[in-house]
Formats: sequence, structure tokens, C-alpha cells
Amino acid sequence: QVQLVESGGGLVQTGGSLRLSCAATGRTFSSWTMGWFRQAPGKEREFVAVISRNAGSTSYVDSVKGRFTISRDNAKNTVYLQMNSLKPEDTAVYYCAADSTMSFTVVPRNSREYDWWGQGTQVTVSP
Repeated sequence: QVQLVESGGGLVQTGGSLRLSCAATGRTFSSWTMGWFRQAPGKEREFVAVISRNAGSTSYVDSVKGRFTISRDNAKNTVYLQMNSLKPEDTAVYYCAADSTMSFTVVPRNSREYDWWGQGTQVTVSP
């Protein structure tokens, strides 16, 4: 049974920072590609960032490049999303997801490529 639990969301002012964490159960965490997605009210879920199993490859949606950083600690079964210079348009529920295909280089942006999902954590950025 794989479980992903996000934490670190909250309310922050424009320009502020938050660090999201996603703790995973499962002995093969180090084999998974990990992604972050978000869903704003009335909008579809969108890709935010992804990191390969050994952190050798990362990818970001254009709107967060230079502001967000994805990282992972395989010893702690945890993936992080450091979010700086937050904007009101970053307001959403943020989800982490795991892709079990064990690739070192493929970093999928399509949510259908992911096998497990967390319950989400709310991030609200006030103007």
C-alpha cells in the first residue's frame, strides 16, 4: 500500500515563500519519478514540476520557472517543492504524485502517467 501525504501549505502574502513536503510510504520510493500538480477552483489539474528517481532530471511548467524548485531526499522518502515569490495565481490545492515506471530520464508532465496521488494541501496567496 502506497501513501503520499502532503504538508506545508497555508496562507501567504504575495512575494512570500512556502515549502511543501510529500512523505511517501513504500520501500521503492527511490525508484519513483515524483511530480507536483495543482488545481485551482474551477480549473483543471495542471502540472507544476517533476523530478526523476535520482534527481538527475527535473522539469517545470513555464509559469513557475525561476520561482519554484523541486527536490527529493530518498533517505527520507520525501519530495519537496520550494515556492518563492508567490503570486495570487499560484493559489490552488497542490498534489504530489508518484510514477512507478522507474525511469532515470523520463519526467512525465501528464497526470495520467502517475500511479499514486496524495490528498492535497491548500496554498493560498493573498494580494
